[in-house]
Amino acid sequence: MVALLGVPWDGGASFERGAAAGPAAIRRRLHSPAGNGHAESGREVRSALVDCGDAEFPPDEQAALAAIQVAAEQAAEHGPVLALGGDHSVSLPLLRAAAARHGPLHVLHVDAHPDLYPELDGRRYSNASPFARAFEEGLLASLLQIGIRADTPPQAAMARRWGVVQHGPDAVGAIDLAALRGPLYVSIDIDGFDPAVAPGVSHPEAGGLAPRDVIRLLQRLPLAWVGADVVEVVPGRDPGGITAALAAKLVKELVDARLRFDGP
Repeated sequence: MVALLGVPWDGGASFERGAAAGPAAIRRRLHSPAGNGHAESGREVRSALVDCGDAEFPPDEQAALAAIQVAAEQAAEHGPVLALGGDHSVSLPLLRAAAARHGPLHVLHVDAHPDLYPELDGRRYSNASPFARAFEEGLLASLLQIGIRADTPPQAAMARRWGVVQHGPDAVGAIDLAALRGPLYVSIDIDGFDPAVAPGVSHPEAGGLAPRDVIRLLQRLPLAWVGADVVEVVPGRDPGGITAALAAKLVKELVDARLRFDGP
């Protein structure tokens, strides 16, 4: 079983808010009668989800992050946690919860941005910095980033400091996933995709990944993940709900990727 947890927090947004509505939009698409509950493997995956509802938290940033961690720790009693964001700042408390349970994590991260700012506009806990904080807190053993195309000098310096491996959108097919180690955490920021297919994000960056690129990555994972998140869907910028539909598709493929290693 996989524990599904909504994290409707966008207080870490460094630009436009709206990702707090993401979990509800993804759930609507996940359970829409327009689709079905099967992954591309043919496995029925919706019945393997234990929906733990949404994390609840106060408006204060640090208190909210602490409450998200507690919610993730409670959800993990039902199975590995697959969280629906929310902005990417929610990954930090989710990583804290997963690392407390499994030890330092090896993270596979899909994104247009490295999210490694030491701080941005004086903020250390925004959606621009979750992986910088995670390294500083000893939560990560390694970070493999895919789809990066909006790097900056401060983030590049942090990547060198921590030995982060980065790939742009053109390199997806050549990535050797057999080198991945566990415990594995998968974090997917929807703006890693090209905005032509995923316009419902706060930070669209042209020239991004195609859905098939990431679906193939998930289908090629060589080991079971212990935690995952799909973040940064902004329904207010999502004509026709196509970005939420992509996120729901990724949820099904993530569940299938976990169930491959859990047996039938």
